[in-house]
Amino acid sequence: MHIRQALSITVLTREDSPIVAGPKNERNNPKNEILVDALVFAISACTYSRKAHGVFQERTMPVVEATPSSGSTVPRRQLGRFLRRYREAAGKTIKDAYEHIECSQQKIWRLEKGDPNVVVKSTEVKLLCDFYGVPDDVKEALVSLSKETKVKGWWHAYGDVIPEWFELYVGLETAASRLRKYEPSLIPGLLQAHAYLEAVMTAERPRVPVEEFGRRIRVKQERQVLLTRGFPPPPQLDVIMAEAVIRAKIETPGAMQQQLWHLLRATDELPHLRLRVLPSVGPHSAAASGGFTILEFPPSDRGSSEPPTVYSENITGALYLDHPRELAVYEQVWAELEELALNERDSKAMITTLLKDLGDTSS
Repeated sequence: MHIRQALSITVLTREDSPIVAGPKNERNNPKNEILVDALVFAISACTYSRKAHGVFQERTMPVVEATPSSGSTVPRRQLGRFLRRYREAAGKTIKDAYEHIECSQQKIWRLEKGDPNVVVKSTEVKLLCDFYGVPDDVKEALVSLSKETKVKGWWHAYGDVIPEWFELYVGLETAASRLRKYEPSLIPGLLQAHAYLEAVMTAERPRVPVEEFGRRIRVKQERQVLLTRGFPPPPQLDVIMAEAVIRAKIETPGAMQQQLWHLLRATDELPHLRLRVLPSVGPHSAAASGGFTILEFPPSDRGSSEPPTVYSENITGALYLDHPRELAVYEQVWAELEELALNERDSKAMITTLLKDLGDTSS
């Protein structure tokens, strides 16, 4: 079975987590934003890595305060979202917050918006966390994140120091208004059918206990609700995947047939989905980039919007890029992929033909 040995973008909920714990009817309440962030946030409390001459190097995180306009806006945005939602959950106003840490009202507003021109002080973040009643483990992560705001290209490394239920990418995905995904080796997680999803999870985590395996599966399936949510509207999802992805052989009987049928149904039922297949071609720029996702975000009430973010996953972590020069490179790669890929109609025809060749057109 030719399945990429890479960590999946999953989030483990913890029933004993101070963020997740609560009445079941409250956990499913879309208005209770603080519960959403139980699945949207990650930060290493002790290390970061960054891309240097094509090599990811692990370094000890310096204890420094960020300066205005420096570093990636990804950790700033996530820090701001989390602080705002904890403030609201605690019933505090912006006025309460700025009076408590003795700063300006404008600073609290800009901090919560992830403004790249505001100085983020870890001491102030700690004071706010204490004021909002943030649990100690979450507070530690947020204080560490405030120091990460200085990093130019933010690398989130997976490991024991990062709670997997504290995942960052899911928060960006949930907030996005458009997702553009290039996948050279797997069906994107948002479009995986059950049997295919199980096969991928088994390949990636072969020794995971049965109970934990089931929980991981449920969490990945919950992410797929993003495509059918009512409010806010689901994001536009543009997918380009290599022909090899739909021709992969899965050991589980019927898994690939079910997956192909699932893709065809999704293209029929989801008007915000554009699915295209990249036929086997010669060398192209995306061959060097590997899989990636470009996330775009809706404008705020004031008309401004967060900058797009490129997400690229690796077996040990994930890279988040949001600087204009980096984004321009990925935009060029995406433009080339669009030129090389089949159109939607021909892509659907290829999937249909392959499904018929496999001898099954039902779920």
